[in-house]
Amino acid sequence: MKKLFTSESVTEGHPDKLCDFISDSVLDSYFEKDPYARVACETVAGKGQILLTGEITSIAEVDLEKVVRDAIKEVGYHEKEVDIDYATCKVLINISKQSPDIALGVDKSYEDKEGEKIESEGAGDQGMMFGFATDETADFMPMPIDLAHKLSKRLTEVRKQGIMDYIRPDGKVQVTVEYEDDKPVRVDTIVVSTQHTQDTDLTVLKKDVKEKVIEAIVPEELLDENTKYYINPTGRFVIGGPLGDSGLTGRKIIVDTYGGYSRHGGGAFSGKDPTKVDRSACYMARFVAKNVVANGYAKKCEIQLSYAIGVAKPVSILVDTFGTATIPEEEIIEKIEKTFDLTPRGIMNTLNLRKPIYRKTTNYGHFGKPDLPWEQVINL
Repeated sequence: MKKLFTSESVTEGHPDKLCDFISDSVLDSYFEKDPYARVACETVAGKGQILLTGEITSIAEVDLEKVVRDAIKEVGYHEKEVDIDYATCKVLINISKQSPDIALGVDKSYEDKEGEKIESEGAGDQGMMFGFATDETADFMPMPIDLAHKLSKRLTEVRKQGIMDYIRPDGKVQVTVEYEDDKPVRVDTIVVSTQHTQDTDLTVLKKDVKEKVIEAIVPEELLDENTKYYINPTGRFVIGGPLGDSGLTGRKIIVDTYGGYSRHGGGAFSGKDPTKVDRSACYMARFVAKNVVANGYAKKCEIQLSYAIGVAKPVSILVDTFGTATIPEEEIIEKIEKTFDLTPRGIMNTLNLRKPIYRKTTNYGHFGKPDLPWEQVINL
C-alpha cells in the first residue's frame, strides 16, 4: 500500500522560532549562574517590539534585555524596514516569580508528604507526554521531518556562510515522502519559502535553492522525474520575521517533535526549566523509545508518560510498537521500569538537564541531534 506523509520545518528566523530562541537563551543565561533556577519564560514578537513574560525564581541576576538583543542579533535580524532590528527594537520585560502554590508541589512531592520517601521533586504540571522513534532513518526519526529539518538548517547555513548572501533569516520548508508498505521510498514534493532581499532575481533564487540546498541535502536516490518542487511559490518574500507575522513561544510544537508522525501531548518546550515535565518527560520518553528501537526490540516505538502536578511517579506508562515488536510489549515495559527512573529528579539526573544546553535544542528539532543526552544509546 502506498501513502504520502508530509512534515514541515522552519528556519531560526521564523517569528515563532525567534521567540523560542529568545526564551531558551533566557533559560540558559540563568542556568549558567544558577542550575536550580525555576524558569517559565515566554516571548511575543511583533513589528519592532519584543515582550518577555512569565515566571522566574532564581538567585542569579541576568540582564534580560541584553539576552534578548543578543539572541536577535545571532539569528541575523538588523533591518527594521523588512523584519526587526536587534539594536533599535523595543524590549518589554514582564517577569514575576513562580507561584508559591506551584512551588509547593514541585519542592516536595506528594509521595514524600505521604511518607513514601520518593526523594524527588513533584512534577511541575499535569499532562501527558509522548516520545517516538523509528528505524527508517539513521537518527531514528521519521524521514519527512528529518529531511525538512536538514533542509531548513541548510537554508540558514547558505545564508550565514555567504553561499546565498541575498537570502534573509525567515524561511519554511515542507517535505512530502511517499511510503510503500510503511517504508519510505521516495520524496514526492518539496516546498521551500525563503525571505530574500529586495533586488533578488527569483529565477536565480529558485535555481540556487534547488542546487545548493535541496540537492545538497536530499539523497539523489530519493528524487526522481516526478518529484515536485515549489520554491517561493508566492513569487516574493521580502518582508519577514516579526514585521511580516507576529511570533510566539511554543507555537511550533509539531516542528519541535516528530512532524505530526507521532502523537503529541500538547505541551511546548522552549523557555521551561526541566522541573516542567511537559519538556523533560518528553525528552525522557524519546530516550526510552529510541533505546527500545536501537536495541532491536521494535522497528517503531511510541511511549506515553502521564503525570499529576506535585506527584513524582508517572500516573501511567504506555508502550505502542505498532505491531513491530520482536519481544512481547509486556517485557518491554518491564525493561523500561527496571532501567529508567521516570520521576522528575530521576529524569533530570539521568539526562543531566540542569545545564545550559537548551539553546542547542531550539531550532531544527529537539530530537535526532546526536550530541543531546536523550539521543544516546544504552544497553536496555
